[in-house]
Amino acid sequence: MENRKYINSILLHLVLIMGSIVMLVPFLWMVLTAFKTISESTQMNPFVMFPSEWRFDAFESVMTKMSFGRLYWNTLVLMLGRVFFAVITATLAGYAFGRLEFRGRNLMFSLVIFQMMVPVQIFIIPQYLIVSGLGMLNTSFALIFPGLVSAFGTFLLRQSYMSLPKELEEAARLDGCNIGQTFLYVMAPLTRSAMVALGIFTALFAFKDLMWPLVVNTEQSTIPLSAALAKIQGQFAANYPELMAASLLAVIPMIIIYLFFQKQFIQGIATSGGKL
Repeated sequence: MENRKYINSILLHLVLIMGSIVMLVPFLWMVLTAFKTISESTQMNPFVMFPSEWRFDAFESVMTKMSFGRLYWNTLVLMLGRVFFAVITATLAGYAFGRLEFRGRNLMFSLVIFQMMVPVQIFIIPQYLIVSGLGMLNTSFALIFPGLVSAFGTFLLRQSYMSLPKELEEAARLDGCNIGQTFLYVMAPLTRSAMVALGIFTALFAFKDLMWPLVVNTEQSTIPLSAALAKIQGQFAANYPELMAASLLAVIPMIIIYLFFQKQFIQGIATSGGKL
């Protein structure tokens, strides 16, 4: 029996190792291609992975063409802005939908669920018209605007509030707390893990967002990293070493953030029951 468990454990670890290798191959290919020449990057020989000579021409070229300091700043503003507003609005709306009784609550929450079911591309034109009408095109506010309210965050926080026992609110009322004090001092701190999960997902989605930045911000000084990477790809041919070098420089901040906050990443994803 013990031998069977030992064999099953070995097979499980082999499967997990193979899966990890499969996921790491694209990242490894990106790193190696960044140090190759154009001719080496387009070779079809699968057994030649490493460059014949480690070259930094692609990095020098993209650093000259692209202002990464500005791109990093625009991306940071995009991520922090969306995380801040999504957590604030979702926490308030989630508490209202999950714990308060008011007329039209179910109908309004159904509209939130409906928004989650509809593809986000449908909202691009109305959102663009709103931002354009406000005169906020090519600004940081334009990048943050779609993330001011999060339907997914509202649903996630509502479920988190609904899982809390009613005795907490009853005890707070007996102590003389009103609705605002009950929410701020009793209920909200207990949903901190859900807030962390929402912040993680919002930051990742904001970092990967491509279509909206390309539509709303056309000036080079106001675009984030995702839009800048899309613009360096040629129409008829691609300089793969430069593209991979720029991609590698773009993912460095997310790698650093993950190394510092990997515990929160894992807890947030486990709490939410979602996946990246």
